[in-house]
Amino acid sequence: MTSSPRCPPLSCRTSPPQGGRSAFAILAFLLLLIGASPASAQNIDAQFRAWLANDLWPEAKAKGVSKKTFDAAFAGVSPNRKLPDLVLPGQKAETPKKQHQAEFGSPGNYFAEKTIGAVASGGRSRAGRHAKTLAAIEKQYGVPVGVVLAIWGRESGFGAAKIPYDAFEVLGTKAFLATRKDMFRKEVIAALVMVEQGKVSRGAMKSSWAGALGQPQFLPTSFLDHAVDFDGDGVADIWNSTPDTLASIANYLVHYGWVKGRDWGFEVTVPDGISCSLEGPDQGKKISEWASLGVERVSGKPFPQNELKADGFLLMPAGRSGPAFIVTPNFYVLKEYNESDLYALFIGHGADRIAGGDKQFAGKWGKVGGLYRSDVAAMQRGLEKAGYDVGGADGLPGFKTRRSIGDWQAKHGIAPTCFPDAEIVNALR
Repeated sequence: MTSSPRCPPLSCRTSPPQGGRSAFAILAFLLLLIGASPASAQNIDAQFRAWLANDLWPEAKAKGVSKKTFDAAFAGVSPNRKLPDLVLPGQKAETPKKQHQAEFGSPGNYFAEKTIGAVASGGRSRAGRHAKTLAAIEKQYGVPVGVVLAIWGRESGFGAAKIPYDAFEVLGTKAFLATRKDMFRKEVIAALVMVEQGKVSRGAMKSSWAGALGQPQFLPTSFLDHAVDFDGDGVADIWNSTPDTLASIANYLVHYGWVKGRDWGFEVTVPDGISCSLEGPDQGKKISEWASLGVERVSGKPFPQNELKADGFLLMPAGRSGPAFIVTPNFYVLKEYNESDLYALFIGHGADRIAGGDKQFAGKWGKVGGLYRSDVAAMQRGLEKAGYDVGGADGLPGFKTRRSIGDWQAKHGIAPTCFPDAEIVNALR
């Protein structure tokens, strides 16, 4: 049995600490330091130190962090200005010009055989090596071995990836300078709590450039909520312990609602008479209903009996220009690990290949993509003006954008493809 999920530090807060007149004094002091022009490295260091002492420390103290822990965490730490998504004092966040924006590529690029093949083969070899541990984890948590191994392989190359950054340098920099300061402020406080509570030593706090920790690549709040001591040594060590790493991944998925006994999904063929605009987690049908409409598994096997009466959801990551799937609620649990359809599909497909051999997708990825994200965003804004919900004009065609394209195409007498192309972009500008 797993313990009930605990509310991570700061996640239940509805407002920051109230400091009365002192808050205004701190703000005025920081504004005086920042000034109107871009700051030099020396000035940024000074502003960072002032922010630590006058802004972050009071909140850390209120969360039970000692001055000793706080000072040790930031001893010798200065902002790392090489990290992405920073806005330096005196500067404004800028949107790159169109010609400098990255192109949006085909979803098929995400599934390069070199990458997913390494996860599949590496997972199979480790399934044998850690069979006893994995069997115990699957029995306790109900998450299939292949899923746990696929996440481990994708996140850290089964623990082989170098994780060289000082977590307090990364999290401190981002809490001070990043475009998402509030998110990283919560994470740096959680990291301080980890050290204060003796869950990890200061020296062991190594992270990715984004502040993710250890082999499962947990942010500090996720560590506090989900990290498990599965090897029984009294410490949840996601940096060095394979049992702790694998059990922590499974515990994370269970917390977000993994349904024991259900698959993540199935690759299928979708008849032309079924619109690709039926995609999405809010347009589910019983899997037996999808089957009655002519949706079939590419393997030729029937859907499992235990799945037929349960809900399934259409997923077409490239619209009609790629493989199609009927996914279960477990697919959306995988998205809690990384909010991306392609990530969750990578994990599900990788898990299938770990468990059942190297079978690639039956459907082929078409040559789609090649548009600038700004072009896709312009198209999304055009769809919004026409009354469609695209999930935000961010230049990334998620399921709401894909199905809106399909509805728009059908309304204008075009066979729905449910994926952006130059013609659609030009029509909706």
